[in-house]
Amino acid sequence: MQERLNYVEFSSRDLAASKAFFQQVFAWNFQDYGPEYCAFFAAEAGLDGGFYLDREKAPATGALLVFYSAELERCLARAEAAGAHISKAIFSFPGGRRFQFIEPGGNELAVWSDNPAE
Repeated sequence: MQERLNYVEFSSRDLAASKAFFQQVFAWNFQDYGPEYCAFFAAEAGLDGGFYLDREKAPATGALLVFYSAELERCLARAEAAGAHISKAIFSFPGGRRFQFIEPGGNELAVWSDNPAE
């Protein structure tokens, strides 16, 4: 199997404040992808990741761990067969596609791929 932890996302109620904090405390650099998402990089953070604007939840939900899979549809099928609830069906974003799921213990996770649809 090709799946491995590859990326982490944090929700933020204030992207500018989150970016300023992590720049000041940890010297992270960011790449903005529109007004509601910014990425950070393994060179400074130790793992690639990003912050997304979450206006609906208070307090912020914390980290979303993201796995990589070369075979996204097959991974989704295995997750469902093992009892996962698919919380977001496969969708495209700049650079790839992904889905999100809730494993039987209640944790939400995601899987992404840079491969085109199978």
